[in-house]
Formats: sequence, structure tokens, C-alpha cells
Amino acid sequence: MKGIPMQTGVLRVLRATAASWWRHKELRRTGQTGQALQLERQTVLRDLGYLKQAALLPNAHVICGEGGTFIHLGWTTVSTFAPIERFPLATLVVARRTPFIDIRPVTDVIAFANLPRVARDGSIDPEPCGPGRSVSLTAYIDMVEALGGRIANDPRPRQST
Repeated sequence: MKGIPMQTGVLRVLRATAASWWRHKELRRTGQTGQALQLERQTVLRDLGYLKQAALLPNAHVICGEGGTFIHLGWTTVSTFAPIERFPLATLVVARRTPFIDIRPVTDVIAFANLPRVARDGSIDPEPCGPGRSVSLTAYIDMVEALGGRIANDPRPRQST
């Protein structure tokens, strides 16, 4: 893949994850190994596409809260109800330097729910108020951090004091 150095460790994780899906295991158990392998290949290729998008899109980020883990890729969102520790694709995305927003420490869920969304395409609403408003990823991170969220792979420029 152009722009992302291929690592056998990444492929190994993606293949193991695809092979562990209950559907693929069931196909293997019933002797449909060929179909299981085909579906696993499709899953790995799809996940490689998500990794590529996370590396290329300016507002891509991973967010983890009590409701699960979400990989936000512009108009696409990949999610699971599990924490990031049990979502190998999200762990790989974060390991490849995509911003990670951990909202598990946030206690004011009402304030968090009222935050604007991150702009999907990098554009910002001229009037950042009201329902459906959007802000830049860095502005969103500032707001989440003020509520107690933790940030890894922070994309904000470092400020010297």
C-alpha cells in the first residue's frame, strides 16, 4: 500500500482477527474452508483500507468510551462495543499514530453529549453553535480534554512556554 509501509506484524494481527470471527470459524468447522479463506481475505483487505484511510485523512481519530470503541474516518465509522484493548484494528490504527481520544475518564456525560462533532472533511462550520455543528479535530480534542478525557498521538502543535 502506498504511503504505509507494510509490516508482517500488521498482516499477522489482521489475519488472526479475521480467522477468529465466529462466522469464519463456523465455516471451517462445517468443512467450508475455501469460503472461510475467501471471507478472511476480504476482511483483511477491508481492514487494510481502513488503516490506509486513518493514515491519510486529516480528521481521522479513534475514540473509546464506556459504549465501545469507534474509528472515525470521515464519512466512515468502524466500531465495536468492546474497549480498545479488545479491538485489534483500533489498536493498530493508534499504533500507527492516529489520534486517540479516551473518554472513559469523562464523568460529565451531558457536557460530552453536547459537544459538536468533528468535521468530516476538514471544513469547519462558520457558526459553531446549534445542533449539527462541527469543529476541527484539534478544537474537539481541546473540549474533550477540558472534560477530563485523555489524548494519545496528539495532533495539536506543541506550544513552548
